[in-house]
Amino acid sequence: MTQAKRAVVLLSGGLDSATCLAIARDQGFDAYALSVAYGQRHTAELTASLRVAQTLGAKEHRLARIDLGQFGGSALTDPSIDVPEDGESAGIPVTYVPARNTVMLSIAMAWAEVLGASDIFIGVNAVDYSGYPDCRPAFIQAFETMANLATRAGVEGARLRIHAPLIYLSKADIIRRGTALGVDYGITVTCYQADDAGRACGRCEACRLRAAGFANAGVADPTPYQLRNP
Repeated sequence: MTQAKRAVVLLSGGLDSATCLAIARDQGFDAYALSVAYGQRHTAELTASLRVAQTLGAKEHRLARIDLGQFGGSALTDPSIDVPEDGESAGIPVTYVPARNTVMLSIAMAWAEVLGASDIFIGVNAVDYSGYPDCRPAFIQAFETMANLATRAGVEGARLRIHAPLIYLSKADIIRRGTALGVDYGITVTCYQADDAGRACGRCEACRLRAAGFANAGVADPTPYQLRNP
């Protein structure tokens, strides 16, 4: 019997990463889910990642810890910076976390080497997103190049591949894809200000993008909100 290929899947507990995990499983990978506690204020997503990993059949789920919050510089890690609720901002928003995807992909790369996995999945998106520089195709391509220069696996010819299957999809297309694969979006948490029960604020940019995605996809929004549906 042929053994399934292994892949490390970065899993935040949100809509995009849950879809990414479902895609990896659909492609026949044994998925090793990796969540990162990086000092984020909205820790309900980490609880959600446990549910998502179990529900979508991850082979294993690990939680890595690194405190980017000690540096601050982002509304997602620094309590003194308010999460914006007034629509799109010019330039890169204050919810950008410096080096977050670089750090998380580096940790995923390390685990992939230990597992003997040649594939890493990340749910970044460059269509319906907040303008973060580490969600762009150029960044993914550059990181893959670096990964194959910086690892024993890459140097010895076991090429590492970074998969970003959502990168050119709209939020509606992501939701349609995940729905077709059986993703229960009601167990995911996307909100930047989710409460301890995982209920969304309905006002931050992440909530607005998510709600618009469900509306445009023609799929009922299963998100639990703190007050009312936005």
